[in-house]
Amino acid sequence: MRKIIETASHLPDILISWITPNLRQYRANRMHVVWVVSVAVGALVALAAIAFRTAIGLVQWPWLRTTTEFTMQAAASQPWWVILCAPAVAGLIVGWILHKFHPYQRAGGVADVIEARAYGGRGLPLKAGLWSAVVTAISLGGGASAGREGPVVHLGATLGAAVCRLFQLPDSARRILLACAVASGVSASFNAPIAGVLFAHEVILGHYAVSAFVPIVLASVMGTLLSRLWFGNVAAFEIPQYEITSYLEIPAFALLGLTCAAVAIIFQFALIGTDWTARNISMPLWLRPVVGGFAVGAMGVFFPGILGVGYEATDLALRHELPINTLLTLLVVKTAATAITLASRFGGGIFSPSLYLGAMTGGAFGLIAASAFPEMASSHGLYAILGMGAVAAAVLGAPFSTTVIVFELTGGYALSIALLLSVSIATGLTQAVHGKSYFHWQLGMRGCFVNEGLHQFLSETVKVRDFMDPPPESEEDRAFNPGEDGPYLHDTDSLESALKSFDSCGKASLPVVHKGDATKIIGVARHVRGLRYFNSALIKATKEEHH
Repeated sequence: MRKIIETASHLPDILISWITPNLRQYRANRMHVVWVVSVAVGALVALAAIAFRTAIGLVQWPWLRTTTEFTMQAAASQPWWVILCAPAVAGLIVGWILHKFHPYQRAGGVADVIEARAYGGRGLPLKAGLWSAVVTAISLGGGASAGREGPVVHLGATLGAAVCRLFQLPDSARRILLACAVASGVSASFNAPIAGVLFAHEVILGHYAVSAFVPIVLASVMGTLLSRLWFGNVAAFEIPQYEITSYLEIPAFALLGLTCAAVAIIFQFALIGTDWTARNISMPLWLRPVVGGFAVGAMGVFFPGILGVGYEATDLALRHELPINTLLTLLVVKTAATAITLASRFGGGIFSPSLYLGAMTGGAFGLIAASAFPEMASSHGLYAILGMGAVAAAVLGAPFSTTVIVFELTGGYALSIALLLSVSIATGLTQAVHGKSYFHWQLGMRGCFVNEGLHQFLSETVKVRDFMDPPPESEEDRAFNPGEDGPYLHDTDSLESALKSFDSCGKASLPVVHKGDATKIIGVARHVRGLRYFNSALIKATKEEHH
């Protein structure tokens, strides 16, 4: 009895000793600030998403006489010369803004957000983000064939980064708040709070840390709440209730995944190839969107369903109201129009086009399946839903969040088995061919290879100046003759390059000089110190991912 009493008397001390280190770590990471700020960021980004969608509608009103995203019928009722010229006029304004005002001379997107996350939540200047939003609103409102979700993600992340700069937060907290902004942007765009949370973890953070879950959920809920208060609690696409007719269709769902993989692979090759072609054509920056606008407008004269975001054509495919010839034609024309749009420096994303192409692919596949096996085949509207998820997941490299987005977009979860099968096959085959998502291809074009693993990314981004020791105190000892004094390093050399130099020469330390001026030592790099810095960065990142 006495032992029980003694143990009970020490229980408060035991609890305090247990809880105190956790609270200390919580405060050190300033998570209490992150939780509060995440709500504010979620609300700010949701308001920005609402304003962005409104701006697109206002831009398209003068030539389409509608502010909604269902523009197919509105465009079909306009004179041909209006459809031809509207994207070119928008391109002229976009080109002028890019040339005169935008610091990067291109609109931002999801790839920029992933890059900013990799560099500790930095690299998203507010000015560039706001100009990107203006450029994209004019582009999509003027009929450019692209999506609005990626630009909303970029705008939200830019605003989130601006809020982060107001607080002295560690890099881990900055990354979380960046993901909070993205979650709010996705949930506000799609009315899909769960998908917003998953997209932020899967695509932006690249991991599912518990410490990031709460603030990201808070931001996503706030984004959904404000979006529903403004637009109403409705799914993006109103479709009939579909169900699987027979489990004997499972092979057909697998074959659909294979077909969607082919479409996703071709779509990415079209985007990459058109971008490469445009880069190799000498043309003034302001003229590129004009030429691209005329090309998109010319296609839009005959196929108005490819203009803008394309939600109306996607909705018609999901409600099985398009014949197979139209589905296949729009599949080809939309691919070309989106590739030309993005290569011409219009603002826009690839999420909506991926959903569009998937819906057309699935709808056409469903019609063919129904004609071959009329007793077993489900409605081709069901196949359109499956195709929508499969193509988008394969192009974005985000199978989890895309699957949930399709569930929340369509308001149904009864198709989970078929959707998961199609998405997994399409994503796996696309990764086998391309090796990376479209976003990571964009980053690779900038020399940022975050998809190759943390160790590879750190070895390329850590520079010698990050871990070198101070130079010798004596001016005489700082003098260096690169022709006679042996091997040396530049302060801008990567850690990977430095380690190779240490290995090849066998020395434990090397002098460091400025690139372009190798006559004066500015530091001393030590092999052991470089390895220690690298290991410390790996441990820190691993703890962040698993905390």
